[in-house]
Order: sequence, then C-alpha cells, then structure tokens
Amino acid sequence: MTITFFIIVLILIGIALLALSIGILLKRGFPETHIGRNRHMRARGINCANTTDADDRKNYKAVEIKEEKNETFHPRG
Repeated sequence: MTITFFIIVLILIGIALLALSIGILLKRGFPETHIGRNRHMRARGINCANTTDADDRKNYKAVEIKEEKNETFHPRG
C-alpha cells in the first residue's frame, strides 16, 4: 500500500515537472528578474542599486561644514 502510494506520487511529480519544463521552453526561457534589464521596472522608473549609486555619484555636491569657534570653553584650561 505504501509503495503504491509512493509510486503514484512520484509519477504525479514527474508529470508536473515535465509540464513546467515544457511551459518554460515554449515561453523561450525564464523571465528576467534583474531590475536593470526588466522593461516593466524601467517603465516605472525603478533602477538597480548600482545604477542609483552611479547617478548619485555623478550629481554629488560637497557640503561645506563651518566650524564655530567657542572661546569660553577650553578643555585644558
């Protein structure tokens, strides 16, 4: 009884894997999951982290920090 059930399950899993592989072959490969090459993500204006970082580096403007002199407190005395 257990062996028969196991064989039936293996046959069903084999049929499912065969159907999935045929579906992938008919659609000409896997869907593109990389954000930078996915046209739907590009259409929404979403970029990958590397592209965003490169754009930020191009548009970088240094911030000038002004130090204030405080003459009332000196740590040594």
